Amino acid sequence: MLKKLLFLTSILFISFVQGQQNQLLSPQAEISVLTIGPGASLNDAFGHSAFRIKDPIKGTDLVFNYGVYDFNTPNFYLKFAQGKLNYLIGLNYYEDFFETYVSQNRTIKEQVLNVSSSEKQKLFDYLLNNIKPENRAYLYDFFYDNCATRIRDVLEITTDSKIVYENPESYKAETFRTLIHSKLNSNSWGALGIDIALGSVIDREATAREHMFLPDFIFDFFESAKFTSTDERLVKNTNILFEKIDQPKADNFLTSPLLINGILSLLIIFLTFKDSKKARRSNWLDVLIFGFTGILGVFIILLWFATDHHGTHQNYNLLWAFALNLLVISQLFKTKASAWFHKYLKFLLIMLCLLALHWIIGVQVYAITLIPFLIALVIRYIYLIKHFGNSQ
Repeated sequence: MLKKLLFLTSILFISFVQGQQNQLLSPQAEISVLTIGPGASLNDAFGHSAFRIKDPIKGTDLVFNYGVYDFNTPNFYLKFAQGKLNYLIGLNYYEDFFETYVSQNRTIKEQVLNVSSSEKQKLFDYLLNNIKPENRAYLYDFFYDNCATRIRDVLEITTDSKIVYENPESYKAETFRTLIHSKLNSNSWGALGIDIALGSVIDREATAREHMFLPDFIFDFFESAKFTSTDERLVKNTNILFEKIDQPKADNFLTSPLLINGILSLLIIFLTFKDSKKARRSNWLDVLIFGFTGILGVFIILLWFATDHHGTHQNYNLLWAFALNLLVISQLFKTKASAWFHKYLKFLLIMLCLLALHWIIGVQVYAITLIPFLIALVIRYIYLIKHFGNSQ
């Protein structure tokens, strides 16, 4: 029933748009950029951007946004994981769009653009052409081609005068990772997942223009932008359409990655201490450690080499999540392991030292909530080197 309703809604929108193809906007029409504040989920943490086309004479009040995706896409999750998922331009009546984000308690800001009547028409026609079924899809990229960058790019295409973006007063150069972190709680599973999945390529400093992959920076740069030919401001006026209502934040520390990793790390250290005292080795613990780090290493390699995601390249989390650990698990079941395995354990310890060096000199920034686990790994590997060294 839901699929049928969505299909009928799509048909109505397409029919509506086709009927608008030759509609001329009146001189009273306004085009504005809507900036939506962050939401509660990880998917909404970075905000959203959209165009609003308002024409009181024609009775038009529409919102176009480049942040729609279709869950019914064949192999949806596989394409998403591979970085090959097409996003769509969406169309909403403004009232529906507004009520949706108000119900989510997300701030809505509007910047009315200081563009000519011909530029308004050109932008409207561009969006109407984009919303056609054959033109709706585009290959999404979180950093370089998303709902925010599309707003900037479409505006630049449809305005006659070049737009110059002056750095806002609050601007400071940051890396892609720190820009992401600014929108997340560092002690959250979302932040941990991002820091494990994304590689050192996002630890380079983003240019001023590249900051605009985040909707808040589209807002800030548009506020200070000017047209070169007239030296007029890009934004005519700014309105706060809805202000987020402050609500008490839930205390999720008991389920946070720092606490969970801390507890697991203390358990590993405690069991290692007991093993040392009794001159034994808890094999099940080592199998879990090698299995977990090995599987995670395979996942990181696949993200790096088997997907089109730019941000997952050069990921040195492989220094601790080492895929080859899966292949050496059989050595853990031997009373006397092969001589090369003792050297392999030393290699794992060197890899962790290299990770620390990478972190210190800024090659890659790792999740701070991983620190307890990394310390526990160092202690366990040192014990295993000693244990298997004695058995040679």
